[in-house]
Amino acid sequence: QVQLVESGGGLVQAGGSLRLSCAASGPIFRLFRMGWYRQAPGKQRELVASVTNGGNTNYADSVKGRSTISRDNAKNTVYLQMNSLKPEDTAVYYCNANWGINNYWGQGTQVTVSS
Repeated sequence: QVQLVESGGGLVQAGGSLRLSCAASGPIFRLFRMGWYRQAPGKQRELVASVTNGGNTNYADSVKGRSTISRDNAKNTVYLQMNSLKPEDTAVYYCNANWGINNYWGQGTQVTVSS
């Protein structure tokens, strides 16, 4: 039903920036709570940032102040701008969409930060 496709990952040096994009299919994008999660090798998947359908945002303490999540409902797209990247940001980043009992995940995009 709902498909999520991430893009924008890659290899960057410490201190650099990336903007991740998540394009969603379906007619009810405006009703979804959108989030970015990440999973590093040997660690559990964790929430990085989320944005509600009303525009309220939430960030993990580890990225607060250097990351920004935003959404463009007209384009069915959510973004994650990441600045001042650190090696510990290295992980696979996943896009998530949630509305009530409905929950969807993207395939993930790799972010690697070198020192």
